[in-house]
Amino acid sequence: MIFTIGIIVSFILYVLIGIVLSKKVKTSEEYYVSGRQGSTLMVTGMLVASFLSTVSFMGEAGFSYEGYPILLLILVIFNATGYVIGVFFFGRYLRRSKSLTVPEYFGNRFQSNKVRMAAAITTILGITAYLVAVTQGGALLLSEISGVSYTVALLIMWLVYASFTILSGAKGVMVNDTIMFFLFSLATYISFPFIINNAGGFPEAIVKAATNPERPDLLSWHGITGPNAYMGEPWEALIWAIILGLVWSAVIAISPWQSSRYLMAKNEHVAIRSGVLATVSIIAIYLFLHLSISSITTVKADINPTEKVFIWAAMNMVPKWLGIIIVSGIMAAALSSCASFLQLIGSSITRDILEQSRNKKYSDQKLLRISRISMIITSIVILLIGLWQPPSIMWIGYFAATLFAASWGPVAFASVFSKKVTKTGALWSIIAGFLGVVLGETLKKFGVVLPVYFNPVIIGMILSLLALYLGSKFGNISTEERNFQQNILTRPLEENEKEEMKITKRYPAILIGSGVTIIILTFVFYYWPLTLAM
Repeated sequence: MIFTIGIIVSFILYVLIGIVLSKKVKTSEEYYVSGRQGSTLMVTGMLVASFLSTVSFMGEAGFSYEGYPILLLILVIFNATGYVIGVFFFGRYLRRSKSLTVPEYFGNRFQSNKVRMAAAITTILGITAYLVAVTQGGALLLSEISGVSYTVALLIMWLVYASFTILSGAKGVMVNDTIMFFLFSLATYISFPFIINNAGGFPEAIVKAATNPERPDLLSWHGITGPNAYMGEPWEALIWAIILGLVWSAVIAISPWQSSRYLMAKNEHVAIRSGVLATVSIIAIYLFLHLSISSITTVKADINPTEKVFIWAAMNMVPKWLGIIIVSGIMAAALSSCASFLQLIGSSITRDILEQSRNKKYSDQKLLRISRISMIITSIVILLIGLWQPPSIMWIGYFAATLFAASWGPVAFASVFSKKVTKTGALWSIIAGFLGVVLGETLKKFGVVLPVYFNPVIIGMILSLLALYLGSKFGNISTEERNFQQNILTRPLEENEKEEMKITKRYPAILIGSGVTIIILTFVFYYWPLTLAM
């Protein structure tokens, strides 16, 4: 009961924040990009909160519990680089465009409503799938904790995130995401020593996990492999982690729910600093989370479904006050992603599809009204899909995210740096990448076994690159396109540029120092206990 009360209190807080901030939203820029006033802390919070969700704290936690914690840490080494790559090679240029949505940026860059429409449609389809997975994860958590049915839990989840997002738009998402970021980060870090202590203390807990007969090879670099496991041979597991890590790096760099966060930054320096801090935060959270999960296997090896492993630990391995923080933190991760996704879907439907298809420019008040209506309808559709579609938290999330790596990746980077790509190439690159991933996933559904190095996202990426190259052989690049590209390549100078640059120059040192610290922590909490076990 006490866990349920903790969740209810957090729900009320988020909704109240949405109600209060809704009164301050007067313009479309405030509703879509929070008036471009995001601080380093807030943009960092949004980046991490919109990335981490029930896919991370439930789906991936379950996958780790089943035998793959180190494989996921290998994966995150690659995917976390997406923040630095993304902000330096796409995000800051996106911000310079002054667009309100990412599809709007593509449309303006290529002076093409078709490119904008294609980007908007892929945004809506891809993020809808991801939103369904995250909403279902939150509903499963709420159902497990409170004892209500899954249907009732899904309705409550929907009501909470839809209400504050529809009311306050990006402004509410930014404030709530920052609060949620602190909550689930706190839950991850503080729970680590308690779980380790409950599992036998340090280093015994890690030694026991490494020698656990129930999970042989649990803490090996490849995890549990063999004919009855997810992975075949160890080399296939490593290739899977590297490929998915690189794919997720691209997702973090260019996906709409990540790159659009830079549109809210106060200035370019804030965007860069946020990308650096998000990199450090993601790696640290994953390290502590998955080392905790590996030790839980020695206490209870039959948690089913495995997605409940961190929830079980919150209710059985830590003090109640910390359990409340953990459960509320996981729920916060779910709500933050749901809010970000809903806001992006509603924005794209209104601004990128309705305005463009009708060739109209809505006034601010009408745009706000239609945006809210779009979000209401979208959230109801998500609710109905969630009731109909059985939960598959991790794999639906992975599928939805990889769509963007294939369909947007080549176009996003080419839009900034290539002077040869045309609107025809951009359009067909987005379409081909999207269809390539769908084709690969369809083949898998029909029992076609694809080699690990021919993941559906690889198929989509190859088709996207080919379409970009071949399509750019057709059409001419207009003066407007060249001027737009030149404009985003011109670095803006702030009024206090010297002071801002002085602060920003500290961040490479912060990144290096954090990297060294994480390496030391990994040695102490993983490598050294592993040598004792061997």
